[in-house]
Amino acid sequence: MKSSRTDRKGGPGGIAGIGDLRRPEEECGLFGIYGLSDAATHTALGLHALQHRGQEAAGIVAYDGEQFHSHRALGLVGDNFNAPEVMERLACHVAIGHVRYSTTGETVLRNVQPLFADFKFGGLAVAHNGNLTNAYEIRQRLVQRGCIFQSTSDTEAIIHLIAISEYGRVVDRMTDALSQIQGAYSMVCITQKKLIGLRDSYGVRPLVLGRLGEAWILSSETCALDIIGAEFVRDVEPGEIVVIDDKGLHSIKPFSKSPNRFCIFEYIYFARPDSVMEGRSVYDVRKNIGAELARESHVDADLVVPVPDSGVPAAIGYAQQSGVPFEFGLIRNHYVGRTFIEPTDQIRHLGVRLKHNANAAGLKDKRVVLVDDSIVRGITSLKIVEMVRNAGAKEVHMRISSPPTTHSCFYGIDTPSQDELLAAKFDVEAMAKHIALDSLAFISIDGLYRAFGEKARAADAPQFCDACFSGDYPIPLIDHDKDPVQHQLSLLDERE
Repeated sequence: MKSSRTDRKGGPGGIAGIGDLRRPEEECGLFGIYGLSDAATHTALGLHALQHRGQEAAGIVAYDGEQFHSHRALGLVGDNFNAPEVMERLACHVAIGHVRYSTTGETVLRNVQPLFADFKFGGLAVAHNGNLTNAYEIRQRLVQRGCIFQSTSDTEAIIHLIAISEYGRVVDRMTDALSQIQGAYSMVCITQKKLIGLRDSYGVRPLVLGRLGEAWILSSETCALDIIGAEFVRDVEPGEIVVIDDKGLHSIKPFSKSPNRFCIFEYIYFARPDSVMEGRSVYDVRKNIGAELARESHVDADLVVPVPDSGVPAAIGYAQQSGVPFEFGLIRNHYVGRTFIEPTDQIRHLGVRLKHNANAAGLKDKRVVLVDDSIVRGITSLKIVEMVRNAGAKEVHMRISSPPTTHSCFYGIDTPSQDELLAAKFDVEAMAKHIALDSLAFISIDGLYRAFGEKARAADAPQFCDACFSGDYPIPLIDHDKDPVQHQLSLLDERE
């Protein structure tokens, strides 16, 4: 449901609020459950655990054996699924849920997922994480055929393809629809009889399978299984469709196998550190990255300080490998809302101070190594370095647990356009000067792969999708730089 669009209200990479000036924005989170009488309540709990993947909107669609029930709203899960009357209405044995970070169109209710449609075979609700790289091409073809779009989400294109398919069974219709799309995605769906989960053939976006008693669960991350006491079973395989009904679990693999290219940035930043992805602990990977970073680019220092929160595990690994003490020299305020104040230029720059504050007592007269996960535009990094210097640090060095972000993502992560990426405009030395650092170093791409236990990045067949660092896009960017895409979406926005 995402593209690399950056002209939303609230400025590039943000919403109508302060936003995070430094990082790519979150993806979406998916959760589904089949076989519990209070499936929607468990779904809401699962979405709580996935809230880090999207904070703009949340939705749940459930089926009680006779009809579908839906509740979708802007805002956080806890604000929208805390009323007894809402949860009572959703009391069903099967449900799917979605937390959303929007990049295609405005943050409006019609774009909030799961999307629901009535077909001749019955109702179908769909929740989607990722991005179709040929969404405009498909939309054009569908509009010419007479299909009427109600949202600016490319998820709706999938629904229309299912609707016009000439196959009978819903799974066959979905397979037909998926054979026509390109992109990186995972999806969860429900019909009157089934819970369905699937991943694209490259496995770029995550989806896992869990079990709670006799119930089956689908989730973007294992941390959402933990919150409800469910057992992790396995990852949904790339290109696999899993169908869950009253007869149990069925697996379908209708597409030819593609090389696995799981998104490497899930490990670096997006996933919660307590999740396990593709058999690897996210926390352990981040610590390994920090240790490798210390091996590659250690500098004499007194303290290793993480930029919270995603920089913490890498900073621990760096400190352990280098022997330099780890300290929390920056304290994060976790209670600053993303829509706290209208984003004037002045307030946008103050937003860093609202989210982070220097622990001056521990930084004065110290040589500090700041460890962070990435530098995107560099605005927040500059402000944090200024904050640390103002707290009395004698030297400020920065070590980044990812290679330079030189390319935009078109697979479901909202990164800025390439001309806004600091690493696309400057070399490392110039970036250090721009941010006012004594030194700056990024982990090398081969060092990153070594942190995963690989010898190096395989140039002919990389083990992950690392396009944001390498420019090696595994899936064709069919819609890339097509101005009509933005024109059509802007027209749809104006109807709101």
